[in-house]
Amino acid sequence: MISSMTGYGKGFVQEKELSVEAEIKSLNNRYLDLSLRLPKLLAAKEFEIREKVKSRIKRGKIYLAVFVQSGELEEKFNNVDSAAVKYAMKILKDIRRASGLKHKISLSDLMLFQNMFFKEDDEQSGAEMLMIEKAIDMAIDEMNKMRISEGMELEKDIRLRLNNIENVITKIETIKEESLQTYFERFKEKAKQLTKDIVDNDLRLFTELAVLSERYDVTEECVRLKSHIKMFADTLEQSDDAGRRLNFILQEMNREANTINSKAITSDISHAGIYIKEEIEKIREQIQNIE
Repeated sequence: MISSMTGYGKGFVQEKELSVEAEIKSLNNRYLDLSLRLPKLLAAKEFEIREKVKSRIKRGKIYLAVFVQSGELEEKFNNVDSAAVKYAMKILKDIRRASGLKHKISLSDLMLFQNMFFKEDDEQSGAEMLMIEKAIDMAIDEMNKMRISEGMELEKDIRLRLNNIENVITKIETIKEESLQTYFERFKEKAKQLTKDIVDNDLRLFTELAVLSERYDVTEECVRLKSHIKMFADTLEQSDDAGRRLNFILQEMNREANTINSKAITSDISHAGIYIKEEIEKIREQIQNIE
């Protein structure tokens, strides 16, 4: 089952005064591009949160926002380390004294050392991190439901277009022999009219016609195109990184369609080849949104 790359989800967890809300959305992207919006006091947990998301999502432009609140909308995750604050203040005063600056030390100066200020209560921090992970999982679960639902609709449309292409290939296979025969009968008559001495050399004429017949035969292209369609349909059943593989297969399908068009000797085959390319292009637009 394939999955779309677009979706949205939200997760909310609350225990006593502490609440955690996670909001996530996903857009199309060739690779996994993750953007996080976290409270400053969760800065130390960014890597851990990134790895959490990466373990569940393979492709897409992902936006994840996490909000931690306690009591009256006050963010809470760590306790302030007073000793670290005093030490940072001493460093700033030493720097000011050594540089001869008269600049008054402000809170913004002090906050440059904010990573030193917050000490974690391991037990409390562990419980809070579990809440955060749970909220993120809930948000991803909700988003993935939307992505899977949209993926099912994409698959229906893609399979319909694959079926249309197969029907057109069957049509080409049906008319190609008759088209070749008609084309070369006309070619032979024109050749005889333009070069009378060819009439006395039928063997050479038939040899040239055989070469041209092979040049304009699209049997191999039709066989390969059908094989690619089967591979494409089989890949739709896979959920592991299907988007990239489908794109590669589609490139090969388009190459075969181009060759059929270049070999077309009748308007029927030419029109059929153009239709195949149109359907391939519509499928290409759809698979850009497949994970």
